[in-house]
Amino acid sequence: MRILVYPHELAIGGSQINAIDLAATMRDLGHEAIIYGQRGPLVDYVTEEKGLPFVAAHELRYRPAPTRIAQLARLVRREQIDLVHAYEWPPCLDAYYGAHLLLGVPVVATVLSMGFTPLIPTTVPLLMGTYELAADVAGRWPGRVGVMEPPIDTAKDHPGNDGRAFRQRQGVRDDEILVVSVSRLSVDLKLDALKDVIDAVGALGAHAPVRLILVGDGDAADELARRAAAVNEAVGRVVVELAGPLMDPRAAYAAADIVAGMGSSALRAMAHAKPVVVQGEHGFARLFDEQSAEQFLWAGFYGLGPGGSAAAQVEAAIAPLLTDPARRRRLGDQGRELVVERFSLAAAARRVLDLYEETLLRPATRGASWAQGVRVGARAAGNEIRIHDPRDKSRRQATRAAQLTAAAASPELVGPSH
Repeated sequence: MRILVYPHELAIGGSQINAIDLAATMRDLGHEAIIYGQRGPLVDYVTEEKGLPFVAAHELRYRPAPTRIAQLARLVRREQIDLVHAYEWPPCLDAYYGAHLLLGVPVVATVLSMGFTPLIPTTVPLLMGTYELAADVAGRWPGRVGVMEPPIDTAKDHPGNDGRAFRQRQGVRDDEILVVSVSRLSVDLKLDALKDVIDAVGALGAHAPVRLILVGDGDAADELARRAAAVNEAVGRVVVELAGPLMDPRAAYAAADIVAGMGSSALRAMAHAKPVVVQGEHGFARLFDEQSAEQFLWAGFYGLGPGGSAAAQVEAAIAPLLTDPARRRRLGDQGRELVVERFSLAAAARRVLDLYEETLLRPATRGASWAQGVRVGARAAGNEIRIHDPRDKSRRQATRAAQLTAAAASPELVGPSH
């Protein structure tokens, strides 16, 4: 099978790395995979780290764009692509018009963001990142909906990685407890959580030997650096530092005693057998442990709080771990076991490959596809894009009990078929 993988972007981020890692695993299983997308920092990861062919997409200012659609159609025809896997709705539309409508090549879409738009055509099989999101979308969108939880390369993200060089480079003493956050330093989605962990460790650092290192870069870096400097001045020593981005952050995870983060970052930390404080938005933070596991397996490693700051919750989660290395080890071992069992890259690739093969065997519905293309194109051209946020608490509570069985089931398509 020849697969074209089209990530939303090639900036450093969990969704893009998941797409690339999954493509490389497909290659290792005997298939051919090509990465297509606009140039970004992850190009070297694609070509050098993973050894995958890369085709640069035309730059554009809006989506869907005729130049991108035409380029994609030429690429699919030239490379004799059997299936396109697009991540998030803009690449999905490009692939739908350029590959499916023009050439009859099937498209599969993955949406790992927390919002959903009906601009994704209902004739495209859709994979959401959590069971909660899939259940919500399946209840209001007539397409085929399944689950693709973030896949983790547990062969490379493992407890044997050595973090001593990272600690030495950052000047972390052996007797200091190191908290690490690996994240895009982005105003969107990430900023409040990162400020919360800075404030929490700043409060703890006034009376405990604890340090925080933020690994990453983004448009919020300057604001976070100012906040870190204020905390360091108040405490009278370096408590919080920004280490900048790392193309390979495994050394940072390995160096950590505790990790704070969300999504794929939380899972990668667990693969390294580290205790994790899972963060979200609007004042959410909770330690991953026996009591919270069910919540995170249903809703993903993320959450929504009641509003305001979660610094107090982060502080309360970290504080007992500072003086309890046995509990840190126990939580780390439990997290590693879970990630290997449920989130391994190899297992995810086999499940997604089953979907690819099923999609290729389904008869083409070109008439329905063209009708979908016309309707979706008209909505996009009319600026009728509305992002539905499935994180609404009342909807979540209403669907959770009815769909709980699905959380433990294999991630198969749960929506109606066409």
